[in-house]
Amino acid sequence: MARARLIRRVRFRAAHRYRCAEWSDADNRRVFGVQAEAHEHDWVVEVHVSGPVDPRTGWATDLDSLDGALAELTTGWDGGDLNTLVPAVADGAMTPSTENLARWLFEALQGRVEEPARVVEVRVFESPDLGSAYPA
Repeated sequence: MARARLIRRVRFRAAHRYRCAEWSDADNRRVFGVQAEAHEHDWVVEVHVSGPVDPRTGWATDLDSLDGALAELTTGWDGGDLNTLVPAVADGAMTPSTENLARWLFEALQGRVEEPARVVEVRVFESPDLGSAYPA
């Protein structure tokens, strides 16, 4: 059976700032510079799903199901602050870098698409010129 990769892009505008909870304000400013202050980006998230193409529907996965899972994870992100909306960032476990957000979304989406399709990659861009993919 033929396989295909479906790519879903979502766009949103959100703020974030880099901060390590265990560091002082001075240390955060020294390491992250101006990025330690809240600033906004026009973000793009790409979710790549691979699976066999169903001969009847022509789909590799159910798009409504994928969209629902992605919406659950990103509710409030448009116009929001990722430092408070992403649980792992809010609890201080990670900084909201493109690398960390791509990994977090990839892991959170596992098991949320109908088999035999599977999420194979997540890309997160904070600008047209800067983004990350997970897994690498």
